[in-house]
Amino acid sequence: MIDLGLHRVWLTAIYSMIFAMTFAQEKGPYGDENLLENMMVRIAEVEVEADYLDEYISILKEEAAASVRLEPGVICIYPMFEKENPAQIRLLEIYVDKAAYESHLLTPHFRHYKKSTLPMVKSLRLVDMEAIDKKTMATIFKKINMQ
Repeated sequence: MIDLGLHRVWLTAIYSMIFAMTFAQEKGPYGDENLLENMMVRIAEVEVEADYLDEYISILKEEAAASVRLEPGVICIYPMFEKENPAQIRLLEIYVDKAAYESHLLTPHFRHYKKSTLPMVKSLRLVDMEAIDKKTMATIFKKINMQ
């Protein structure tokens, strides 16, 4: 069975990435800087207490959707879980730049998520990533839009 709420969050994230990448080779949303050069990419690795999994996912879905919808600097917050171990959550986070990430941390929806889920999280690891081929990254999102 498909969870339509999570499906909508993923579609919103994908379309936000497509929009951002379409304009990445032009002016970025915050000025003349090249979006691809300043972009911040991170993978959040979260292990959730099994007893809280449904509640955690519900709160996470709200936070991810609000972030993508309300924050122009948030390109993507794409939550997913391991098929073999659903308590292992991963989030692909893409921000226009570090300032957009820092602004995200101050939003009411993120602060609600953080405060509400703190006792549910067994472990959290934030892994900063760097795109190997930034030009191809833009092409990937354009290709998704053509499907």
